Amino acid sequence: MPTTSLIIATYNWPAALDIVLRSVRNQRCLPSEVLVADDGSGEATRLMVKAHQTDFPVPLRHVWHEDRGFRLAAIRNEAIRQATGEYIVQVDGDIVLHPRFIAAHTRFARRGSYVQGSRCMLAPGITSDLLRTRRHEVRWFARGLGNRQNAWYAPWISRFVGGPRDADRRTRGCHMAFWRDDLRSVNGYDERFVGWGREDSELAARLIHAGIRRRNFKFGAVAYHLWHPEAPRDRYSVNDAHYETTLREGRQRCETGLVHALSPQ
Repeated sequence: MPTTSLIIATYNWPAALDIVLRSVRNQRCLPSEVLVADDGSGEATRLMVKAHQTDFPVPLRHVWHEDRGFRLAAIRNEAIRQATGEYIVQVDGDIVLHPRFIAAHTRFARRGSYVQGSRCMLAPGITSDLLRTRRHEVRWFARGLGNRQNAWYAPWISRFVGGPRDADRRTRGCHMAFWRDDLRSVNGYDERFVGWGREDSELAARLIHAGIRRRNFKFGAVAYHLWHPEAPRDRYSVNDAHYETTLREGRQRCETGLVHALSPQ
């Protein structure tokens, strides 16, 4: 089994992050470490993470940078730089984990591939209930679950639906997994991406151009996505143009990523 770093991206929603961290504590198989990739949250998030750090079962690090707008690509890169695990599982700070989430990922990991995970969408009502009670367990039969099939834990089925696919527009960075060496080989996230959208699809495209195959993971690493209003998408068209350029030119590496200003190859 590879050593595993769990990276959780967050921004100014400490109540949701608290539930996610509680679901990490409840894992049957813990990750080697947890890194909270914080895109400039305020004091409430810092204090909440600090409270968890006092007795968290594995090293828990708060990786923070100044709030200068939506810079998810940059803060994920910083967390990747600090990660020590061979395998990186990446979720957002509103993704609550099934107790066997990490164990399922470590079993599913295969060299030469990255993983696109699924998630079960929670309705506003059940989301409010979880936030109010600070519960982190969701039953597949509970009311308020969208795309309920994604809440089924049936790992024996995973191998039949996890075949490789090419890059497409259904990439979701809120639940993915990568070998750290593969991320380094393509220079991680492209930090030109600011504002919401396309940084995850563009990274996936470069991985595939570099020969790293996509595998879809359903019915094993079950995850529940807390409801929230959609983020502003004012930079989407700019980001989409960057993504289309990567597809058209077959790019494998970006210039401003884990390492900045790469020398010409």
